[in-house]
Amino acid sequence: MKATDRRLLGSTGMECTVLGFGTSPIGNLFRAIPEQEAQAMLDRAWDTGLRVFDTSPAYGNGLSELRTGHSLRKRPREEFLLATKVGRLLKPTREPVDGGRCVDIPPFRLVLDYGYDAAMRSVEDSLQRLGASHIDVALIHDVDTPNFGPELQKVHFKTAMDGAFRALSDLRSQGVVGAVGLGVNEWQVCYDALGHGDFDCFLLAGRYTLLEQEPIEKFLPLCLERNVSLLIGGAFNGGILATGPAPGAKYNYKPAPEAIQERTARIKAVCDRYHVALPAVALQFPLGHPSVASVLLGTRTVSQLDLNIGWFETPVPADLWEELKREGLLHTEAPAPRLAA
Repeated sequence: MKATDRRLLGSTGMECTVLGFGTSPIGNLFRAIPEQEAQAMLDRAWDTGLRVFDTSPAYGNGLSELRTGHSLRKRPREEFLLATKVGRLLKPTREPVDGGRCVDIPPFRLVLDYGYDAAMRSVEDSLQRLGASHIDVALIHDVDTPNFGPELQKVHFKTAMDGAFRALSDLRSQGVVGAVGLGVNEWQVCYDALGHGDFDCFLLAGRYTLLEQEPIEKFLPLCLERNVSLLIGGAFNGGILATGPAPGAKYNYKPAPEAIQERTARIKAVCDRYHVALPAVALQFPLGHPSVASVLLGTRTVSQLDLNIGWFETPVPADLWEELKREGLLHTEAPAPRLAA
């Protein structure tokens, strides 16, 4: 499999490279990345042929969008897909900025708002930060249970369906937005969203991975039925599928529970028997499913980007996938990625 292979994004007619660049790290997630390094990574991603770039106002309070837009302004606009998100507005402040998990960020505060007018304003603001005329993929961000809990999520989800989704649908009909979806951390809210409207795609973070295949039971079949594509984030489940089982390994950005450590160790043992790195198998796995259009990869250095692309393009024997299934480490119905011809 090559990072530059392409797949259609739902019924939009737009094409994705099967590996895309996720820009949350260059929003200074967890630690600051110097401007020169951020631009070098974006340039390297382009030079290696990646043509999907995913960002958000929430990534570093606008910093990720500013950096992404600065890099892409020099590129032919018709040659790449640009994704960003709505659900939070940025308001300038002179008060100390709470960046959450992001550091050294612009002086804005995030204001949560899934309403119609806020989504319209959010897209307009993003276009200005990105220096772009249109957004290829607009996603309603984080309207899920992990972010709000079950009761408050219901309130925000209704607002999003009545407001943000309607706004993005209007912008899609005007050609300002090419595709409409959600960018979330659970598959269930995507499943519910398909009962409310005409969505083109979903960015699903960490829920269809080597460690988690629950969506294959009913969500992924519905995506195929509706011709809805998935963009997969968090293919390493927040760390452990990149580092392997080790003291301090992270699962969904928190210390990995013992059961996850043990399961990962068993998966790694199979990978080792075939002399294939665990991260290579983790990056390629989601693309076995025909509903998956692209895997989005965030990195902190150019060398890390190169390493991940190398993993992505490492041949994985068909027997490895079958052995994972025989050992009960992979859903028996999970399709394996095809070897390149």
